[in-house]
Formats: sequence, structure tokens, C-alpha cells
Amino acid sequence: MPNQLQYETSPYLLQHAENPVDWYPWGDEALNRAVAEDKPILVSIGYSACHWCHVMERESFEKESVARVMNEHFICIKVDREERPDVDAIYMDAVQAMGVQGGWPLNVFLMPDAKPFYGVTYLPQPNWINLLDSVQSAFSEHRNDLVQSAEGFARELNLTDAERYGLSENTPLFSTENLESLYRKVAVKADDEKGGMRRAPKFPMPAIWRFMLRYHDATGNESALLQVKITLDRMALGGIYDQLGGGFARYSTDGDWFAPHFEKMLYDNGQLLTLYAEAYSLLKSPLYKHVIYQTIHFAQRELLSPEGGFYSALDADSEGVEGKFYTFTTPEIREALGEDYDWFADLYSLTESGNWEHGRNILHRTESNETFAERMGWTLSDLSVRLDATHIRLMRIRDERIRPGLDDKILCSWNGLMLKGLATAYRVFGEPEFLTLALRQAYFLLKKMRDSRNGRLWHTYKSTAGVQGRAKQAGFLDDYAAVIDGLLALYQATFTENWLAEADQLTLYVLANFSDATVDDLTGPDPLFFFTDKNSEELIARKKELFDNVIPSSNSMMAENLYTLSLLLERPDYAERADQMLGRMQPLVEQNTDYLTNWAAQLALRSRPTAEIAIVGPQADQFRAELDSEFYPNKVLTGTTDKSELPLLQQRGPIDEKTAIYVCYNRACQLPVTSVAEVWQLLR
Repeated sequence: MPNQLQYETSPYLLQHAENPVDWYPWGDEALNRAVAEDKPILVSIGYSACHWCHVMERESFEKESVARVMNEHFICIKVDREERPDVDAIYMDAVQAMGVQGGWPLNVFLMPDAKPFYGVTYLPQPNWINLLDSVQSAFSEHRNDLVQSAEGFARELNLTDAERYGLSENTPLFSTENLESLYRKVAVKADDEKGGMRRAPKFPMPAIWRFMLRYHDATGNESALLQVKITLDRMALGGIYDQLGGGFARYSTDGDWFAPHFEKMLYDNGQLLTLYAEAYSLLKSPLYKHVIYQTIHFAQRELLSPEGGFYSALDADSEGVEGKFYTFTTPEIREALGEDYDWFADLYSLTESGNWEHGRNILHRTESNETFAERMGWTLSDLSVRLDATHIRLMRIRDERIRPGLDDKILCSWNGLMLKGLATAYRVFGEPEFLTLALRQAYFLLKKMRDSRNGRLWHTYKSTAGVQGRAKQAGFLDDYAAVIDGLLALYQATFTENWLAEADQLTLYVLANFSDATVDDLTGPDPLFFFTDKNSEELIARKKELFDNVIPSSNSMMAENLYTLSLLLERPDYAERADQMLGRMQPLVEQNTDYLTNWAAQLALRSRPTAEIAIVGPQADQFRAELDSEFYPNKVLTGTTDKSELPLLQQRGPIDEKTAIYVCYNRACQLPVTSVAEVWQLLR
């Protein structure tokens, strides 16, 4: 019989609905049952594209003998970490406080009051059964010890950030001199030969390279720019990038960007669109343009829902084998390519026995088109034609295979990251298709993923063929932060003021419902935001997300949003809040820069005044496109072809019927000019 997960919308939970384990989703029914029956709770957390989650399910959760033990002695709860990042964050912190390295699947044992006392990640079946027996015995025979342990972890979880990290009220220091120590702390850990950070596995970590670009812009340091270029080149040529179909895998298992963990996540690809588009505007690399166009086509082909939102992820596995969909045996490639095989094998590092596991090949390069074409005595256009022809032939083979599983839930925050990527790609390249996708997505987010009754965002949305889509779970801070960021990029790409107004409305909701109302006499009022809405379910702790990871922290994104809105809408209180957030975080950023690089990027940006550029007249969009085609991150753009009540545009108009551009700093504007060339003279 299906368990209680059969009524859920999460693909990950539905994958476990037929398990013999009596799984419940996180919620009152399971938590109340634990209290009523006085049983410990097992919370098992994972996500749809998680390889080891699938392995543990096959080895343990699908087995009647294992399920019998779990059902008899525990209340078992399954959590999709992407659907409930609040629950995941609390119990991940708890497990790490226990001295266990975090990861997924995350299996945490709780007292009936939901306080944690023990946790592990993946275990093979014999070890898992032994652990279940040990935990059950400890709960029966040493209950008081477990209670004390759980109380200790609960206290740890409820420490304020001031207590945990020594945060206090500070005035932020914005200077290029201060950036040097931040840069050195990141650069010393960077791999200057292969790109990325000097460790394996290698994750893309877009926030690190975003900081490096802004640091380079502020200081002119060429080493930082070279590090960005090496990283983006090697990722784009490596196995982490799908050389045939576009799009990035979640990470590389090795230090060479060779063997990916093949799952493809929307959040990576959305952020990398922004990063590669920004880098293209500075370096004009044809490789980056190719990556952007191909990745957007991948997302449109494989992740776009009929309603305009983007699905979450593609599995690493197909037919139960990791990477089977994306890799080829040497005979397959040889047969498909014929006389083109030899040069193709040279370029993509193929071997007769396969360059990866089980005789299969991962398409992986280290050589650029320019270098390879020169070595072969071909022109670049010759190589391009040959590459297109071989890729088409291999894609035909791949398209006939059984596809990896699709996680078709739509997450608000990840879609916000994708919206920013599409809007940024449009701003740099002016490709109408990119704007069309961004507009559809923005309409979808504001229509389907916002509650019309109170204006709040929903975190997740799922639709099934022929069934009205369901939005559920009140939005978290990262949902608001990412969508606001995307809307601000879309406004600056189009000058459609509705997108700016929507961003402001969502910001007002955040200020009202995510702020910390407590006042500490020692540290002053905390300007940082909680991760959860004050109207949401109350958990054993209410956390604040501070550290930048593969996705930047929601607080760092909100600080930047507030600053941008303060300039576009003349809201000094927004700028004051952003400064308070940066001031509180700056000492921590200086200590742990590589874990707080999105904060560091803002300190780099603010080391000089931000240019407020207003464009008024019939060529507003053309001039906007010219300004966006060059890398200059330290600006906000606003414009109109007619009249506007926005502060930077009020009482400003064309000059002798020519489009006028006003460059302002701190609300003080220089004399208007009528060409973009003159703007660059003013900025530089």
C-alpha cells in the first residue's frame, strides 16, 4: 500500500510513496503522532537528483525487512530539501554540530519534541540496520542521556548570530585598500592552473568569480581577471559542461573538470548565465557566447514548463546508471563519425578503452578552438562546421536513449536566479528570444507563484497534465531575494516600470515579515533578515542565512537589492539598511572571505560611488544596449522614451530632441550628454 507521501507534489517524495516504510511528509500529523506514541522521529532528507539518495532507497527503504524495523520503532518523515530548505538547514546545522560532515541523504534522529540527538548521511544496509537497533536501544534504556544531548543541540541551534559569530553594529568601510586582504584570502585557495578552487570535487561557485570580476574592476588587478578566465574556460571546455547539448552539471568529481556528477540543476545554470554574460561583456570570448546561447537552448528544450517557469533538475542517472545518457563507448562514436573520428577523439581526449568508467567516454577538452584549428591547419570556420556536424550526429544517438528523470517542481528562488541570467544575457547580447523567455517567466512568477490575497510568494509550484497547478509552502527569504534581483535586472533591460514596482512591493513584504524585531543592548538591532516568514510554521529554531555557498546567501542578495532600489527609487532608508547589513557582516567577511564572496562582491562594488545613469528620449533602449554591451558593474540604469515620475527621470528630457544621458553620483548629476561615447568619458 502507498504511504502518506502519495498525496504530495514533490517528485522526490513521490519516488518514496511506494516504499514499505510508513513515510510521512513533514507536518503536524507526523509530529503529533510521535508525541502521542512517544517514539523517536527519523527525518530523512534528500532531493530528486541525489545519486546516493537513490542508492540508499534501493538498498534499505525498499526492503521489507528494513522497513519493518523503521515502522515499529520510529515515526519516519521524508523531506525534500529543495521544498523545505528551512527544515534541512536546521537539521544540517545540528548534524554538523555533532561533528558529522554534512551531505545528502541526511538522516537525523529526533526526540518526540523534534529536537535532534544523532545524525548520519548515507549508510549501506547492514550499517543502517545496526544503527536503527542502537538508536532504539538508547531511546529505551538511556532516555535521559538522549534528552540532555537533544537539549544541548537545541540550545546550539538557537544561539543568535551575535553569540555565534560575534557580529555587532559597525559602520561599513568601503575602500579599494580594504579589498586587497579579501582578494588574497580567496586567491591563495584558487587553482591558477586548472581554474576553480584548489580542491576536489570542484564546484562552479559563481559568487567567487563574480567577486573576482568586481575586484578586478575596482583595482585593475590582472591576476584576478586571469583567474576568472582560466576557470570559465576550463569549465566551458570540460566534462562538467554538456559539450553536445549545453548546460552545466552540478560539480566535477575530480580536480580537472573532467568527470561530472551528471545531475543538472537550474540554480547552477541560471547563475552561470549571468556570470558568463558578464565575463563576455569584458573579455568578448566567442566560447562564452557559445556557452550562453547553448545553455539557454538547453534550458528551453529540457527544463521549460508550458506555463513559462523552469523545472528544477535532471537526474544524474538513467536506467539506474550514472551518466549513461551523456556518455558514449568508443565503438559508438567511431561508427557515428566515420572518418571524422580521429580528429574528434584527439580534441575530446577519447581512448580506445574509454576515458571513464565501464568503457565509456566523457566529452572533455582542454584545448580551445583557436589552438586546435591552428594545430590542424584549419580555419576557425572550418572547425566550427566540423564540430556542428559531429555534434548533430552524436545528439541523434543520444536523443533516442532513455532520458534522466526530471524533477518537475518549480522553485521560486531558482527561477529568480534563472530570470536574472536571462535578463543579463539579453542586456549583453540583445537577443530577442532571451527577453521573450524572461518576460514569460516573470509573468509566471508573479501570477502563479504569488498569493493574490496577501502578496506573498509561494516557494514551490507543481502542475500535472490536465490538472490545475498547485503552489504550496510560504516563500523563504531566498525566494524574495532572487526574484527581486531578477526583476531589477529585467527593469534595467526594458525600462518597463512595472517590474521595478513589483520588486519594491516584494521588498516591502520582506521588510515587514522577515525582519528581526528583537533589540540587543550590546549589539543593537539586528538588520539581517530571518530565512522564514514570521507567519510560517514555527520550527525548533528560526535561522538567518549568512554564508554564501553554491547559491549566494539570501541576506547578501537582499542587501544588494536594497542598495539598488535605494538608487532607483530614492529610498535612503533602503540604503541605510543595506549599509547596516554590510557593516555587521564586514568583520566576518574579512575573516572568512571565501565563504562570503557575495558579500565581498558588494564591498568591492561599493569601494567607489555607483553611477546612476538616466536615459531620456527616443533612443533610450538603443543607448541602454550600448552601455550594457561593455562591462561596468558599478552602475544602475533607468530610462524612458517619454516622461516618468521615477526620481532619476523626473523633470528630465531630451536635448534638442536628441536622447539625453545623465550621469549622476549620490543624486548629483553632471551635465547631460547625447552619446554613449561621452558617457564612457564621464565614467572613466
